[in-house]
Amino acid sequence: MAENQDRRTQFLANLTKTQRERLSHIDFKLYFLGELRRADVVDRFGTGPAGATRDIALYKEIAPENLELDNSDKVYRPTAAFVPLFEHNPQRVMTALTQGFGEGLGEVLGEEVHPMLRCEIPSALSLPKMSVVAPVTRAIHRGKAVKLGYTSIDSGHTERELVPLALVDIGIRWHVRAFDRRHKEFRDFVFTRMDEPTVLENSVVQRDETAEFDVQWSRIIELEFVPHPEHKRPEVVRMDYQFPEDGVLRVRVRAANAGYMLRRWTVDCSTDHHLRGLEYALWLRDPLTLYGASNAQLAPGYTDPRSDRVIKAL
Repeated sequence: MAENQDRRTQFLANLTKTQRERLSHIDFKLYFLGELRRADVVDRFGTGPAGATRDIALYKEIAPENLELDNSDKVYRPTAAFVPLFEHNPQRVMTALTQGFGEGLGEVLGEEVHPMLRCEIPSALSLPKMSVVAPVTRAIHRGKAVKLGYTSIDSGHTERELVPLALVDIGIRWHVRAFDRRHKEFRDFVFTRMDEPTVLENSVVQRDETAEFDVQWSRIIELEFVPHPEHKRPEVVRMDYQFPEDGVLRVRVRAANAGYMLRRWTVDCSTDHHLRGLEYALWLRDPLTLYGASNAQLAPGYTDPRSDRVIKAL
């Protein structure tokens, strides 16, 4: 079995990236939807019927036991012996199933991208404008600074020069990790509070404005979770979060994002696990691991033992 898998891996490695993408799509259709038509490959990649036939033949050559032709409706179906040829990323799979494949082309071409299955996902209440996102992402990609208007809770509307470093999704909104030239420090800036960003083509980004000097971004914290001691069904918690055999779920996060993530996951971060409610399925076994994280006090129940600093708002 292992020898066969090694042979497949080597075979796939010798193919072009485009070929692997098409074979992965065939694998996806069989694995998650239980059927494959030649038109599936044609519609996804625009290869033409002959090209799609060659791709399916190549897949059959690599994994002949994975599919069989259902002659009643000319559809390929996975066999009982099916083993996926590719390791499919869970987040990408769920996105494809619920939102369909595509890269933003549907609206331009007058086509609508549909989910593959009947599904329901929460409405996003806070989405950034693309006219704001685009200059910022260009600046990140090219290593440039941006000038923009920004409205904060503390200062109201001000003009800022930022050196954006990375995009961050905290589950309820998107923000940008950036060096703020006004305050001479790295901070988080919410997309929806920005206006009229412009890339500063001639502004030189200094070394101390780059990601390697952002201590909070560079510092990685390993958080150890256990089922909340007061949860009435800890075995369900272990199932939901796929706990390892030793009973401790370990997650590595950046210090700059730790507080946001713990709030999103509703983890009880109090030293005595005193928070109550079924929403608190997890308890952070050692809250001191958060010490020094800039937004640790956003974490539910967390109290910094050596500081009275309060974060006023997200």
